[in-house]
Amino acid sequence: MQNNSERLDLWLSVSQIHSSVNEKLEQALLKQYDISLKEFCVLKFVSSSPCKELRLQQLQELVGLSQSATSRLVDRMEASSVGALERHSCADDRRGIYTRITESGENKCQQALETVNQVLNEELKCDGILTDLENIIGKLLK
Repeated sequence: MQNNSERLDLWLSVSQIHSSVNEKLEQALLKQYDISLKEFCVLKFVSSSPCKELRLQQLQELVGLSQSATSRLVDRMEASSVGALERHSCADDRRGIYTRITESGENKCQQALETVNQVLNEELKCDGILTDLENIIGKLLK
């Protein structure tokens, strides 16, 4: 690595690729399933967890939102019109709140996962982005 500026340039390249792919994922998920990328991530994290539930604080850390933003997001996903999640209190610690994925949420997650994988395959192969990303990461790790 020649200098810190080169490392910054590489990092900015990764960030630009990340933003571009996230935008494509967001568009596809909204169009096909009427869910945002953050909502998909919530479904995926909860679905992949043991017992298909997570403490809200864990979910907040995984999704990268504030406590209030996570709570609002889960509220929307619990609404009767969506029904993808349901909350319950921890039996051992009444202060702990968990969210569990419903059957409807699990179905939506699995369907959306197919679209996510399709978009990732298309976008990462497009214009050699995957090769560029691998090269950038290799240089960053030097």
